[in-house]
Amino acid sequence: MGSAGTRQDETATPGATVLIVEDNDTNLKLARDLLRIGGFATLEATTAEQGVELTQRDHPDVVVMDIQLPDFDGWEALRRIREDPLTQDQVVVAVTAYAVAGDEPRFLSGGFDGYLTKPIDVRTFSTSIRSFCRGR
Repeated sequence: MGSAGTRQDETATPGATVLIVEDNDTNLKLARDLLRIGGFATLEATTAEQGVELTQRDHPDVVVMDIQLPDFDGWEALRRIREDPLTQDQVVVAVTAYAVAGDEPRFLSGGFDGYLTKPIDVRTFSTSIRSFCRGR
């Protein structure tokens, strides 16, 4: 994933859990494989609703949220996560293939903790996600 947002916590947790919310099987598998090779545990959801439910149930260290999802978009998923007092502080990183100039500030000011673009950059993806982890 090309660029990373700036609202990051530099204290990464070894073995952190990342929830990947992605409806494209190829992108999901690639993200999962890269994260596992990087030492992360992963959870997976293919819809925004599943992503919100897993976030509420499992409280992962980071949620990697695709923006274009089949049931509702990543913005709505973020709104639901932020509305729940148990998940309002959850780290959520937006991921999009439809990046345009000026998107990063819009995503960060809209409540996402970070912003990554597709296609996934296999060299930097795990490191980018690790930079969003918060010590627990």
